[in-house]
Amino acid sequence: MSAYNYDGINSMEEKYSQKIVIRYTAEIVDQPIVCRLARDYDLDFNILHARVLPKREGVLALDLTGTKKNFDRGIRYLKESGLRVEPLSKSVTRNLDRCVHCGACLAFCSTGALSIDPSTMQVMFDSDRCSGCSICVKACPARAMEINFL
Repeated sequence: MSAYNYDGINSMEEKYSQKIVIRYTAEIVDQPIVCRLARDYDLDFNILHARVLPKREGVLALDLTGTKKNFDRGIRYLKESGLRVEPLSKSVTRNLDRCVHCGACLAFCSTGALSIDPSTMQVMFDSDRCSGCSICVKACPARAMEINFL
């Protein structure tokens, strides 16, 4: 019996997955960064959003999956290459001018990043608890939850 699952990941090592945003500089945008993540660090990726233009700054949102060790090595490679890397959750924001505090988003937030303050009945958003899944963006009828990739 093989110790590897269908993804080639040692079954003794638990899979790790995180959504990240990579911000490119104009000098790096033409390099095969994502290819190296897959080839050299054995990371699977799903492109969630991309705005990459030749000779311009760019942004790429990825869902990366692999072992925690390979994930950490891949993130280190990105940073050493001069790229800015942050969790996708840091790109999720709430537009306070649009929010009507209806609470529709609460039912979809599995991390508890969205909650109601019982003393004010206002919707509260804790970006540190946000996983960046973006379900709240789709669920918000007032379109107050946003993902800002700029």
